[in-house]
Amino acid sequence: MTTPPRTLPPPTARPVASGSPHRHPPPAPRHHLHPQHRQQQGATTSVLGVGVPRAWLAQRTPVLGLRAWVLVAAGAAAAALALLCLVVCLCRRCRRRGPPRLSPCAHRPGASKSLKHRVHAHHQAVAMPPPAKDVEEAAAPWGPPPFEPPIEAIEVEQKAPLILAEHFARTSGETATSSGGSTDSGGGGGGSDAEVPEAARRGWGRRYTRREMEEATGELAAANVMGEGGYGVVFKGVLRDGTAVAIKNLHNNRGQAEKDFRMEVQTIGRVRHKNLVSLLGYCSEGACRMLVYQYMENSNLDKWLHHDDSEISPLTWDIRMRILLGTAKGLAYLHEGLEPKIVHRDIKSSNILLDQQWNAKVSDFGLAKLLCSERSYVTTRVMGTFGYVAPEYAKTGMLNERSDVYSFGVLVMEVITGRTPVDYTRPTDEVNLVEWLKRMVAERRVEEVLDPRLPEPPPSKALKRAVLAALRCVDPEGSQRPTMAHEFKLARDLPPRESDSYERKHCR
Repeated sequence: MTTPPRTLPPPTARPVASGSPHRHPPPAPRHHLHPQHRQQQGATTSVLGVGVPRAWLAQRTPVLGLRAWVLVAAGAAAAALALLCLVVCLCRRCRRRGPPRLSPCAHRPGASKSLKHRVHAHHQAVAMPPPAKDVEEAAAPWGPPPFEPPIEAIEVEQKAPLILAEHFARTSGETATSSGGSTDSGGGGGGSDAEVPEAARRGWGRRYTRREMEEATGELAAANVMGEGGYGVVFKGVLRDGTAVAIKNLHNNRGQAEKDFRMEVQTIGRVRHKNLVSLLGYCSEGACRMLVYQYMENSNLDKWLHHDDSEISPLTWDIRMRILLGTAKGLAYLHEGLEPKIVHRDIKSSNILLDQQWNAKVSDFGLAKLLCSERSYVTTRVMGTFGYVAPEYAKTGMLNERSDVYSFGVLVMEVITGRTPVDYTRPTDEVNLVEWLKRMVAERRVEEVLDPRLPEPPPSKALKRAVLAALRCVDPEGSQRPTMAHEFKLARDLPPRESDSYERKHCR
């Protein structure tokens, strides 16, 4: 006999006393929770797409006792920073490998569209507005010295801004010509039209044939050689119309000669200033590269300072100051009267040409560099003449207009003393002109530095001011050197000699 299962009576609710607060029933045991409630208590947090329990994130770690969520956040931030750095590096590398862009100097209002389209996209182009007036007007208040003629207007074409490109557009026709030498077709002259694009139409002088150059120089006769430098030989020539010219025949060094030729034509070809030598034309035929300049009757300054055997130099103090004044004026125009500015990079006595009235004209622009106004310097291979190169440029290759100022300071010392910048025939403490002159000034022996071949010594005040100007220009710190406009003013303020009868006699 089976007994029926025992059933428990239903629990009876206890009556709640009146006035007592309502009490909730105690929470059910964990094993009686609904599955949905269990999921809520074991909730997870998504970290980088991975579900992580919140309880684990709140735990402290052995790393400095930090909680796990702190370490996760720090790791994510580090990864994002590393990714950002990688993207920046890749962008910079792509910019370096990409084609160079036109310099901001090229975008000038008023430039004709036809000129802009002629510049190749792979070459920097810069527009040259009319020369700044501050260079010429800066000297107006001081008035011209007795021997200085009025400043003539700078002849620059006003119709459209001049376009100076640091390199000619390298067209396919030019490349073929350069590699294959002379490729005459008809009367072409070696494909020089491709090598010098539109030079004649842009006013870069007349284009001469090689035959004309040979006729002008007597078949490049040695008797007509006026001088020889590191990049070519200068001949005296007479054109068919009877004009006397100086013809520079560049050495057959295809790389350097081509670069020298192009830079010379572009920098000085269309710039007109009374203290810059005028380029009359060029010859680009086959491997022949020649430049035709105006003839200067008195050759160059180096000849009269170091290669004149006469006991008394024809260069009086006033003539020497005139030469320095003209040189400073020409350099001031290059540095502050043009945009972009032109850094000559090879200022020395042999590059200062002299006309019949001893007026100076800066020449030889084969090493010149263009420098836009938004750039304080340009890094380039160190080139120049030993003794004239600025120390910071020689050490770092960083070039700007202050490098020309240093070279000008050495030139001033050379004119005052009649010595070369470096002379190994002298005693050891006198080999370097700059160091020797500094020592003489420190010992208060300024009067002893004068060129002994001077016809008459200058006034003491004029000598000291000239020496002071030279020392300021050769300051070891490039930023402490004056500008050429300041030196131009100082040169104009130098008092002339009381008697200039000797100068008048030799300037006619």
